[in-house]
Amino acid sequence: MKKEAKRPADIGGQAVLEGVMMKAPDYMAIAVRRESGDIVVKREKYVSPGKKHKWMGLPLLRGAVNMFYMMKYGMNVLEDSANMGGAMDEEPSRFEKWLTKRIGKKADKVFMGIAIVLALALSMGLFVLLPNLPVKALRNAGWSLTAVNLISGLFRTIILMGYLYICGLQKDLRRTFQYHGSEHKTVYCHENKLPLTVENAQTFSTLHPRCGTSFLLITFIFSIIFYSVIDQAVLSITGFDLGANYLVRILSRLLLLPLVAGISYEILKGLAHADTPFTRALRWPGMQLQRLTTRPPTDDMVEVAIVSMNAALNGLPDGEKTPEGWVIVPRQAEMAAAQ
Repeated sequence: MKKEAKRPADIGGQAVLEGVMMKAPDYMAIAVRRESGDIVVKREKYVSPGKKHKWMGLPLLRGAVNMFYMMKYGMNVLEDSANMGGAMDEEPSRFEKWLTKRIGKKADKVFMGIAIVLALALSMGLFVLLPNLPVKALRNAGWSLTAVNLISGLFRTIILMGYLYICGLQKDLRRTFQYHGSEHKTVYCHENKLPLTVENAQTFSTLHPRCGTSFLLITFIFSIIFYSVIDQAVLSITGFDLGANYLVRILSRLLLLPLVAGISYEILKGLAHADTPFTRALRWPGMQLQRLTTRPPTDDMVEVAIVSMNAALNGLPDGEKTPEGWVIVPRQAEMAAAQ
């Protein structure tokens, strides 16, 4: 009996500023295109939280851990890409100069901390606080807990879609969405065991079942069901109505978020690798939402994604080394390598 061909290891990725990050099982690489047309590549050892601490890799727990870990890791990757592309060489603002003078080299960490806090505050405001505002009024009007959770969940999803649509109207973010598309095409090419060339990668879709955008939508949809069950259980057991008290409701959502994320992560993993009419139907909404976060990439964007994946899988390419340990791949050499 013929043995089933071994499936390639999952490669994750992220679009960054004018480039792509690719994460293989043991190494992470970032490739960024500079204004000169050259590509700057960085590679470093990557150890997942589950490998550092076995309990972090357990089902349910790993989803919650990855959610918080990748939020911080993603911000660091964005900062790295800005440095590699030369964006950090620009003249700092007065506030940046003042803060650097006060606290020295720790200023970068402070800026990163501020960025993370602002991102969390925006996410909480848009997707937790705002969608739950009408709940108390709806409960007072006689709506059931299931109905108000459905309305709140739909409101949250509409906010997400509107937010992503507005982001796509910005020129710089639109380019980032194109790099996101190049990441997906290159991952598909690898998963189908084809040579990593621009021509091969461009034949694939920009929509991928393991994308974080799909994870967001799965989390939103699952949370409607999960919170409806929890709210009804709390009401039946204790008599307390989580729809009648805004602050208690918000607190309950925040406390249960890691569990919701953990279960949603397991659902996404299950759907990503199963290929039946049923699982394809379940994947379809998340795949369609990716139309807001990806755009068809140009060939030179796909070249960057290929350089990043090759570095993550096989090591840094040949080229001039910078003091930071990065490699600069001249445009002509990089184009030849990707064809």
